[in-house]
Amino acid sequence: MENTVLHKAGTRGHANHGWLDSHHTFSFANYHNPDRMHFGVLRVLNDDRVDPGMGFGTHPHDNMEIISIPLEGDLEHKDSMNNTAVIRKGDIQVMSAGIGIYHSEYNKNKDKLTKFLQIWVYPNKRNVTPRYGQITLDETARRNNLQQVLSPNPDDEGVWIHQDAWFHLGTFDTDKQANYSLKKKGNGIYAFVIKGDFTIGTIELNQRDGLGIWDTDEILITANSQDAEILLMEVPMALR
Repeated sequence: MENTVLHKAGTRGHANHGWLDSHHTFSFANYHNPDRMHFGVLRVLNDDRVDPGMGFGTHPHDNMEIISIPLEGDLEHKDSMNNTAVIRKGDIQVMSAGIGIYHSEYNKNKDKLTKFLQIWVYPNKRNVTPRYGQITLDETARRNNLQQVLSPNPDDEGVWIHQDAWFHLGTFDTDKQANYSLKKKGNGIYAFVIKGDFTIGTIELNQRDGLGIWDTDEILITANSQDAEILLMEVPMALR
């Protein structure tokens, strides 16, 4: 029997620090909701807006897979592994924090906002050697299609993480549909609407809504608006 949990955009945690405006699908920092701790191994889904010339100073992470997906503008990344890189819309960035890393992220533009999704996934291996990666995706490949952007396999399409998880992005015309078949038994899928409106099964979703589904083998998504964008995150439901 399929199970679902719906998180409407307006029910998310919200923190406005002036330079940073952040919405939290799951408990994060000062937002604590015991009913919104995680979805399986998906621990954090933050929808962040960073003002021009501002950013996150150097701070630590450990034993977490951290994925950043820019939606608008760009973000400069620096870390304790001596990586310096800029991620832009169309890129996807991944860090395996492992035994521990420090990093900073800044919007160096003086006149443009940066908007990005910051996602944390619990790893299936602890204390790994820290790792950084980023790729630029062909955004045309997700037109009326689900483009794989993350997997557990370094040789597969997209970036990879230490977890049996698969992420897909799609941009759809009105009334276009796509089937998604889950890749691993026991996994669930969390859908996040980046832009526009969708129906998944019989549930209607609007911009920035999230829907978790488990105990199912596949889902059908239907776009209800033009240029509707969606992120699908298939993740294990069991925390190890």
